[in-house]
Amino acid sequence: AATAFLTRMANERLRILEDVEKDIAVVLQCAGNIVLELSKDKHNASFLDRQLVQFQTSISRVENELGAQIRYLTQVATGQPHEGSTYSTRKDCQMSLNRAEYAKVKLGELGRTCEAMLEQQQQQQI
Repeated sequence: AATAFLTRMANERLRILEDVEKDIAVVLQCAGNIVLELSKDKHNASFLDRQLVQFQTSISRVENELGAQIRYLTQVATGQPHEGSTYSTRKDCQMSLNRAEYAKVKLGELGRTCEAMLEQQQQQQI
């Protein structure tokens, strides 16, 4: 029973990470759409607004889920009783945390860049 519960928990965490991966793809797609639309002589403001809202919603979900995953992994990694037997697991966990934090930072930078481009483009239209 305990093994089945742990398996369900692990599968749920993997499903959440797959959803995060899909959200990252949406973020990148929206950013590409925004840049492409801004490169046109005449752009569709309502399309840009929809893409920006979708971008912001997805980036927020990614940040929240990655933060939750990082908190969970931190709790799990620090709760182990035998440090010697968990070194490789802790190292893997730390590397995963580093990668997740890096992705979070890069997605934040991408979001700020897109927002700045949109603001600049909107100011040029005025």
